[in-house]
Amino acid sequence: MLLKQSKGKVRYAVVGLGHIAQHAILPAFKNAEDNSILSALVSGHQEKLDELGNTYQIQKRYLYSEFEDCLRRKEIDAVYICTSNEHHRHFTETAARLGVHILCEKPLALSLRDCESMLEATKKHGVKLMVAYRLYYDSAYRRALKLVNNKKIGEPRIFNSIFTTQVKDPQNTRLIEIEKGGGPLYDIGVYCINAARNLFRCEPIEVYAKSVTTNEARFKKIDETVSCLLKFPEGKIATFTVSLGNFPSADFDVIGTKGRIKLEKAYNYDSSTILRLFERGKTILKRYPKRDQFSPEIRHFSECILKNKTPLTSALEGLIDVEIIEALQLSIDLESPITLDEVHRRNRTLRLPESERNLSLKQKIFNISPIGGV
Repeated sequence: MLLKQSKGKVRYAVVGLGHIAQHAILPAFKNAEDNSILSALVSGHQEKLDELGNTYQIQKRYLYSEFEDCLRRKEIDAVYICTSNEHHRHFTETAARLGVHILCEKPLALSLRDCESMLEATKKHGVKLMVAYRLYYDSAYRRALKLVNNKKIGEPRIFNSIFTTQVKDPQNTRLIEIEKGGGPLYDIGVYCINAARNLFRCEPIEVYAKSVTTNEARFKKIDETVSCLLKFPEGKIATFTVSLGNFPSADFDVIGTKGRIKLEKAYNYDSSTILRLFERGKTILKRYPKRDQFSPEIRHFSECILKNKTPLTSALEGLIDVEIIEALQLSIDLESPITLDEVHRRNRTLRLPESERNLSLKQKIFNISPIGGV
């Protein structure tokens, strides 16, 4: 369903006004003005609505309890959901029922069952659902993908990543129960999982994970640190460690049969990035300045709405990552490896549209609008 846009532009309501919205998403709309308009704000806190509404001169301001009223006015074409993870399903299904398109932060939801319900809701009501994998619109990340795809390091065989940060505020949503989306796997592990899948261009067939936690009170309800191993076909293996209690790091390495790529600060959006290519006895280094990953993401989704195109990072992509997170969490609980090959084959077959089955997301990534520096 496509609502009547304002002068060929998609009108957005940003739902959830936490850190990511304030520091990245709201400012990004200025660079997406060609096809996107920030039209409304939705929050659980009136003071945030007042402060940010005044800053961005947005008059349409709604509390969470007024979300349906916001959409029923037919003044919004799409929502950007950046609430805590546990609320993604509710806001997505409400928007779908009212004919509004959805751009949803990752992870898509907290369980495979939730993801399936969200997909069904968007299919039933004919709206688009895209997961906000911002790295797909980042020059350094896209360059790394292209180098691997072009066999600059031969066949990629090993992926290794460490993504850590310090979360000290006990009120931070990332420190709540795992069942509500807390912990490092849901918060930052999804980046490593998605990167490994894209760089290898295939799906893991088995996963294994172990967690460790100190005696600090802030980690009473969640795992502090989790180390994971993902086994892929054809001798490919991915390992990564994520933590909410250690010095910040956000790098990944891809090692192939003929070379190696290292991307430093790979998952950041508020700092510069360094890409290193090691091949044939030499090192090629390229620095990428701090970049806006959010405005090209918003523009892409608006283009999909306006031209009725399939989003690059569809809900299926989000579903598979959540499925892997669930398997890793189960592996921690059972202290055993978990196989995934049959599950993935079932999901690919049942949920991927017929027109998309012969064109993988990894093939489509280079077909989106150009971004400088790639």
